[in-house]
Amino acid sequence: MRLRNVRGAREALAESRYVEAEPEAHRGAWRVVFGNENPIHMEIGMGKGKFLLELALLHPDINYIGVEMYASVLIRAVQKLDDMPEIPNLRFLNVPAEALEAMFAPGEVERIYLNFSDPWPKARHAKRRLTSPVFLKRYEGILREGGLLEFKTDNRDLFEYSLESVEAGGWTVLISTFDLHGDEELCRENVMTEYEQKFSGRGQAICKLVAFHGWDGSR
Repeated sequence: MRLRNVRGAREALAESRYVEAEPEAHRGAWRVVFGNENPIHMEIGMGKGKFLLELALLHPDINYIGVEMYASVLIRAVQKLDDMPEIPNLRFLNVPAEALEAMFAPGEVERIYLNFSDPWPKARHAKRRLTSPVFLKRYEGILREGGLLEFKTDNRDLFEYSLESVEAGGWTVLISTFDLHGDEELCRENVMTEYEQKFSGRGQAICKLVAFHGWDGSR
């Protein structure tokens, strides 16, 4: 899908208090950026930011970081915040997901969200999928032991691929459903993305999985 270029997007992001210009400099020290020891939750491929913004407002005791590689998309999230009071537990990174291990130390992130990621349907592009083995290894490099990966999609083929990928990678699947909105319990605290609202409004089923890698004594 071709994205429409937004003139001045990169310049506007550089001026935003929410966008970290040099995230590599904070590796291992994101607690200094946020000014607290609260857990870090991250959304990779955050789009226009609805999901992460709602979470940040609902849970001020959690620090949220949104990762979006396209400046013309991320600027829409930044613009939403222009007329709002400051949200201190929210930051954005205009970087590709491939770079995250250079920006976060092992165990620095507690939870990763992947929402309606690009399915890259052609087999030769499989390694670009955010639930491919190569990306799962990257997540292992920054998640704390037992940290969670949450994935939602309307694409059943991608979901089945993702289930196989996480299980083959040694992750433990805690939740797996092909119809999230048909499960009253799972929907109780579900925060919808823009795409989720759009697709579910058309009657399309939404798939979700939650998995962790490593051992966590609380489970």
